Amino acid sequence: MPQKTIELSTRGQGLYEFTDEAAAFVRNAGMEEGLLTVFVRHTSCSLIIQENADPDVQRDLKTFFSRLVPPSSDPTMRWVVHTMEGPDDMPAHIKAALTQVSIGIPVSAGRMMLGTWQGIYLFEHRDRPHRRDVVLHLSV
Repeated sequence: MPQKTIELSTRGQGLYEFTDEAAAFVRNAGMEEGLLTVFVRHTSCSLIIQENADPDVQRDLKTFFSRLVPPSSDPTMRWVVHTMEGPDDMPAHIKAALTQVSIGIPVSAGRMMLGTWQGIYLFEHRDRPHRRDVVLHLSV
C-alpha cells in the first residue's frame, strides 16, 4: 500500500490547502480505486475538507473558531489550566478536538472523489509558524 508523509509549513492560524499534493500522490500511486486516508500527526491543528473557491469561506471559518474558542488570556477562558505554552495552546487543542485529525476520501478512476469546490486543508490553530506532518495512505 502506498504511503507518504508530507510536511506543511504554516505561518500562524488559518487554513492551508494541500489538495494538489494529495492528488499527485494518488496519481503517482497508480491505483484505480481505493481509499485515501489523510492523517495529521499533531494535537493543535486539524484537517478539514472545505470550499476552495471563495477565500471568504476560509476567513469566516477562522473568525468563527476564534470567537468559539478565544485565547486563554480572554476573561471568558479563565477556567483553562494548560497555559504553559501560551494563550493559544489550549484553545488550539480544543479546536482540534472539535474538528478531525483524519479524513477518508474515496478514490475512483485514479482520482480523489472530491466535489467541484472541495479542497483538503490543514487547519492551523496555533499563532506561531509550525511544520506539520501529514500522512497520506492509499489502500484498496
